[in-house]
Amino acid sequence: MENLFALLENKDYKGLRAHLSTLHAPDIADAMEQTQEKESLLIFRLLPKDLAVEVFSHMEPFYQAEFSELIREEELRDLVDELYFDDKIDYLEEIPATLVKKILRNTPENERKLINQFLNYPDYSAGSIMTIEFVDLKKSMTVADAIKRIRRIGTDKETIYTCYVIDNERTLEGLISLKELILTSEDTTIEEIMNADFISVTTHTDQEDVAEKFLKYDLLAMPVVDSENRLVGIITVDDVLDVMEEEATKDFHMMAGMQVSEETYMESSVIQLFKKRFPWLAVLMISATLTSAIMESYEALIAGMAILSANIPMLMGTSGNAGAQASTLMVRSIAVGDVEFKDIFRIIWKEFRVSFLIGCSLAVLNYIRMYFIGGYSPTLSLVVSLTLIITIALAKLIGSTLPMVAKKIGLDPAIMANPMISTILDALVLITYFKISSAFFPLG
Repeated sequence: MENLFALLENKDYKGLRAHLSTLHAPDIADAMEQTQEKESLLIFRLLPKDLAVEVFSHMEPFYQAEFSELIREEELRDLVDELYFDDKIDYLEEIPATLVKKILRNTPENERKLINQFLNYPDYSAGSIMTIEFVDLKKSMTVADAIKRIRRIGTDKETIYTCYVIDNERTLEGLISLKELILTSEDTTIEEIMNADFISVTTHTDQEDVAEKFLKYDLLAMPVVDSENRLVGIITVDDVLDVMEEEATKDFHMMAGMQVSEETYMESSVIQLFKKRFPWLAVLMISATLTSAIMESYEALIAGMAILSANIPMLMGTSGNAGAQASTLMVRSIAVGDVEFKDIFRIIWKEFRVSFLIGCSLAVLNYIRMYFIGGYSPTLSLVVSLTLIITIALAKLIGSTLPMVAKKIGLDPAIMANPMISTILDALVLITYFKISSAFFPLG
């Protein structure tokens, strides 16, 4: 990249054109996003048409929208015409409505109807990320006929490695790989060698479920059908990788107690970041008043033994960390399809045993720390250690089960992650600690 910026600075446009031809499209897109408008436009116009289209498809959505305002309308129209259909839909979803109208104004009617259909699919559904650029075959074809068709239409398709066998009503009947076509005798019919046992999704399948199927079955592409099993598109693995990144980002935001943001950190303004972070923090702050109410109800006990309050931060922090461990692991396991709601009792039993071992180990360490090193009384050391055993068990059980329950009732499991669980556990820790303390240190 340093060479590219140096050539720009020296205005060596001949050298810049030659250098651009040696770079990958994603790298050029990154470089353009780091330059001034005038320079990015210059870079773009030095690119061969095919490379320019590929570079445009790799730009971040917000930058695509900005860059669209820099180039002439006819340039933009030619550029969009050359995009793969799924990239075209992604682009049209991001740009202002006025620009969409300009682009669609000169689009052929049949394609315009198809674009409008795609734009109306629900967000985050299979229909919203699929492409229509695939190779379809008929089962009556011979292998030789199929290969001829692939050679004729394959140039404009997003992938040719898997072909889709349909009937006259476009009902999906089977799949066949390019490898199998090449290795099979030319006079063999497609029906004889196609795979009729295939994995597919419908247009309204959630994109997260699509990603899970790709992982589970090691797919490179997957057909998308409508309610009558007619083939309407395919999803390729590069789109699924984008989905995985998007879902992971969403989970990280929710696990940190923030609203999901479409913009990157550097794109977001201070006000946008405030709006994303404030609501959750406000909810958690208000819910945390429960802990204050609990402490007030045990005010007499605390006044009688002020030393009790010194251990509260450690108990809250340890239980919160234990709950965060369990919830993070469970959210991840749910995301990759490792666990389902039917496994909840097995999970509870496993986490109970894990929490018992961890709780007892921490209790022993704590007793040594308080009694032998800190000089606290054996009774107080025992009270805090018993509280640890119980609260660690509660933390592990709550942290592992709440994400499962959230998934079952249709919520995102990540919403039951660190901030929410810590708030719940803080209240439970106080109740447990003060109940045990009251038993060992009666006021009367």
